[in-house]
Amino acid sequence: MCGLAGELRFDGTPVDIRALERMTQHQQRRGPDSFGLSVAPERGFGHRRLKIMDLSDAAQQPMVDPLLGLGVVFNGAIYNHAELRKELQAKGYSFYSQGDTEVLLKAYHAWGERFVERLNGMFAFALWERDSGRVLLGRDRLGIKPLYYADVPGGLRFASTLPALLAGGGLDTSIDPVGLHHYLSFHAVVPAPHTLIQGVRKLAPGTLMRVEADGRRTEQTFWSLDYARSAEDENRSFDDWRDMLLDALRAAVRRRLVADVPVGALLSGGVDSSLIVGLMSEAGVSNMRTYNVGFEDVGGEKGNEFEYAEIVAQRFGTVHERIFVPEAELLRRLPEAIEAMSEPMVSHDCIGFYLLSEAVSRHSKVVQSGQGADEVFGGYHWYPALQGSRQPVQDYLAAFRDRDHAEYAQTVQPQYLTGDCSADWVRAHFAGEGADDPVEKALRLDTTVMLVDDPVKRVDNMTMAFGLEARVPFLDHELVELAARIPVRHKLAGGGKGILKEAARQVVPSAVIDRPKGYFPVPALKYLQGNVLANVRDALSSRAARERGLFQQDTVDRLLADPMAHITPLRGSKLWQLGLLEQWLQTHLPA
Repeated sequence: MCGLAGELRFDGTPVDIRALERMTQHQQRRGPDSFGLSVAPERGFGHRRLKIMDLSDAAQQPMVDPLLGLGVVFNGAIYNHAELRKELQAKGYSFYSQGDTEVLLKAYHAWGERFVERLNGMFAFALWERDSGRVLLGRDRLGIKPLYYADVPGGLRFASTLPALLAGGGLDTSIDPVGLHHYLSFHAVVPAPHTLIQGVRKLAPGTLMRVEADGRRTEQTFWSLDYARSAEDENRSFDDWRDMLLDALRAAVRRRLVADVPVGALLSGGVDSSLIVGLMSEAGVSNMRTYNVGFEDVGGEKGNEFEYAEIVAQRFGTVHERIFVPEAELLRRLPEAIEAMSEPMVSHDCIGFYLLSEAVSRHSKVVQSGQGADEVFGGYHWYPALQGSRQPVQDYLAAFRDRDHAEYAQTVQPQYLTGDCSADWVRAHFAGEGADDPVEKALRLDTTVMLVDDPVKRVDNMTMAFGLEARVPFLDHELVELAARIPVRHKLAGGGKGILKEAARQVVPSAVIDRPKGYFPVPALKYLQGNVLANVRDALSSRAARERGLFQQDTVDRLLADPMAHITPLRGSKLWQLGLLEQWLQTHLPA
């Protein structure tokens, strides 16, 4: 895993080398092992490297192949790079490194832009042609790896993180009204191409952007998720689907063992992470390191699932580490977690994931993690509610949206009102081809958008803050495509994720399957109290907040007066959304 950056010039002026270096060095924590720049008058590329595949300097980036006239900077992991290498060698290509980066260069030369269709993995890249000056930007099918870009006078910049682009300077840093509407509607999710910053955009998952030497740009979607199924799929038995799913999971986990360093696992004690650990053990991983984080019990709510993680660790003989985080430590380190956020994220477990990543990084550089199972296999409460819905957009918004447009209009200043763009966006997404059932419309939206810009982004940001690579087998695109073919009734069986739970029952102890889903409370972020409430009050009443003028003061005062009374349908704090945004802005856009 790594951090990349670049600047392309279209006006004849040279690349701003200092800005490029600032953008690259700002991502040092993503790639602590080495640093590189490649600069020509009209284009420049920077890279911070985390050594996972081919630990030698032969795989250093930016990587340039003078014979082919190609170069690349790359963030991610291509799990089938060895198979692709053999195929390319059979076509006459020779290699000087053993990692996955060089495979991208040869694959592009051999197959053109459609080479991305052959990749199994997570990736964001910038690939350039020396002679034509063309640059190809790409992002993996499910957006596991990020890629942001920004127009500057006479040029284009891009980077793995939004703050890295800000470090380059010269951007429009005003608030994007559409991005703000999404942020306050979808618990901080801002779908691509928007971000909260007017001058910064992000490449959508499964998308290529071709940039010509004169600045002309075209985008192409190379992957989309289709829920169509054949009659054979519809009539296949539950047991057959279970067995097919388990085989696909085995393949997804096995692929993510490809590395030149040991691969560990994050083990929450829930069914998803437990299944991953079981399949890693089944695949032959010995002396596997597993990690579990827990917090203090609060108000009768249990703050850890240590006992369930221990059951799995003992069953598979892992080298298991419990990481207990007192609430005081959570809150003390919160500013660091906010600094690590590429975009503001309101999820309570960001800080927990940040501290977990710090502890894990002392022993491991790569882990597998269980994000995505709920979205892919129907684990959330709003999916059953959508069965047979005649108004799927309204029913989805009623369950999912933090505030309706009328309340939004009472929250922000008038200059940020744009119409109900978030509801319009859901309506347009639900109207797309490839998902006719109301539940599948929601599953597709959550898998390809909401998951990307909440749990997946959270994992990327918090793990990469400590040079830790997280791999997510539930987002293997072949597994996701298989899951889309499974009839809804099998996914929602048993209260949700039925087909996945029955597959897991073949591998892990039933004690971790037949129990309520756990939740780790961070009450000071859910209800806002003590020092966190004081910090939010200070942030929202600061001079910077007043000058920014995002929110209506009477709404801020009402939320501050009784934070516990203003909770979203998904049990988040409406005040925390405002306070976190202001703290993030003050962290990354100081006056």
